[in-house]
Amino acid sequence: MSVDRRQMILDGATKAFTQFGYKATTMDLVAKLANVGKGTIYTFFKNKEELFDEIFTSLLLEMRKIADEAIDEKNSFSENLHLALFAILEFRKNHQLTIKIFQENAELGTSAVKEMIEKMEQMIIRYIKMKVQEAMDKGDIKPCDPELTAFVMVKLYIALIFDWEKRYEPLTKEEVAESLELYVLKGLSATT
Repeated sequence: MSVDRRQMILDGATKAFTQFGYKATTMDLVAKLANVGKGTIYTFFKNKEELFDEIFTSLLLEMRKIADEAIDEKNSFSENLHLALFAILEFRKNHQLTIKIFQENAELGTSAVKEMIEKMEQMIIRYIKMKVQEAMDKGDIKPCDPELTAFVMVKLYIALIFDWEKRYEPLTKEEVAESLELYVLKGLSATT
């Protein structure tokens, strides 16, 4: 029976980052949780940053897969946009590692964590930009700057889901979709 030490290290590191955050995670802790020697970690990863990056890259791929699965070709652009954004942000809001990372960013502002959060946001914007471009190519929406449009959509969605509920009663999934439709998509609709 072959033991996948690399996967054991990734699993142990994911546990460590999730429970203790990036800053408090040490290679000794990862080795302990992975049940491997510390030297074994260095045969696969140069340092903690590389290990964290690998875990976070996998997390981003998982987010994208969830967004792709939320989309249904029978739906309109606005319905699919809402479903994809909601799936991504719900994942972000409920995944234990992202919860810990955002908490650490708020409390400590660790530079490696800030970098990963920026990487996550850029991935989401690139994904939505691609969907905006596809909708423009099909004639579903008016011509626009797809990157700027994706940026505005993502930022509005984040504000409606995360920032709004800091002061007010959280919006329902339907209310978020209606707000995005009202404030952004009505102006982009190719049909009247």
